[in-house]
Amino acid sequence: MELKIPPPVVFLICAALIYFSPNFTEPMLILRILAVIIALTAISIDLLGLLAFWQKKTTINPLAPSKTSHLVTHGIYRFTRNPMYLGLACQLTAWTLWLSNLLALLWVWGFILYITRFQIVPEERLLAEKFGAEFKAYQQQVPRWLWR
Repeated sequence: MELKIPPPVVFLICAALIYFSPNFTEPMLILRILAVIIALTAISIDLLGLLAFWQKKTTINPLAPSKTSHLVTHGIYRFTRNPMYLGLACQLTAWTLWLSNLLALLWVWGFILYITRFQIVPEERLLAEKFGAEFKAYQQQVPRWLWR
């Protein structure tokens, strides 16, 4: 794998960068309410992703995708190929909103770009080798995040 840092650690680094980013606005109640809604949604997305993996009894270890025993395409994986990473990105978004620091949303995009390049793309190469046409068809049907 090209990523040697576990995605949860990348998430925590980004969360710290968001926290320490300059903020030029005061906390806003509407942003905090939206942050709670997004955070709860993000946690649900993560849990649904984990549940689908547990149902197939396959690894959730992002540093050992070669140990994947099944291609998971049911549940939330019908809508996004990476719900656990999506959930982390949504949690970072919620954090920026909670802090009312919209400029720090740039760190969320940084997380998305970094995870895509160093985690998702290598995972997809491995899954394509392991599951062949089945994974290629899945890639064509379901977006990587929620968008193409």
